[in-house]
Amino acid sequence: MLNTLSTRRSIMTLYSGTDCILSHSCRIVIQEKDIECEVVYTDPVDTCQELAEFNPYYETPTLVDRDLILYDAFIINEYLDERLPHPPLMPVDPVSRAKQRLMIMRLNRDWLGSFKSLQENRGDKEAHKIIRDGFISISPLFEEQAYAMGDEYTLVDVVLAPLLWRLPALNVVLPKQAQVVEEYSERLFERQAFQDSLSDTERDLRGF
Repeated sequence: MLNTLSTRRSIMTLYSGTDCILSHSCRIVIQEKDIECEVVYTDPVDTCQELAEFNPYYETPTLVDRDLILYDAFIINEYLDERLPHPPLMPVDPVSRAKQRLMIMRLNRDWLGSFKSLQENRGDKEAHKIIRDGFISISPLFEEQAYAMGDEYTLVDVVLAPLLWRLPALNVVLPKQAQVVEEYSERLFERQAFQDSLSDTERDLRGF
């Protein structure tokens, strides 16, 4: 079953899960850049033949831009940032870009697997501890800067926002020592692009 966020004709289509962390990050980028893009929500229970034609792994997110088909969230996000460079979500200089890519790689390797495990099994204590300790470990970043890589909003924040949004639903409560992470979360959630990126399923995670 497909649920279309936008029915307007556009040159881009994003196939997205309704509660897919990686798809959510792509939807945030689309909203930040005000890209005309049709978002098609796929039902994980029913086979989506249309998606299967584009992605041999039948995975979301999948972006179709005319003859170009991309199906890795991090590739999609960088492509969108380069394709429509304003506002920029990656720094210009190569050193800062490399540091940002390294941070995203670490989040993917160290945290995303634990989030998926906890989504499937809320009793996974090891995954719960990894996530909680991970946010505690990065809390010093936000004591002197507004965002993950400094004072500018970047693709790293785009990756962190969907994770932070899901913490209450996964019963992950951060201690007082990580209060700055909560404040950082609110800065992310208050952005209009973030609010506009939410699916109905994701809104329900926080009772909205």
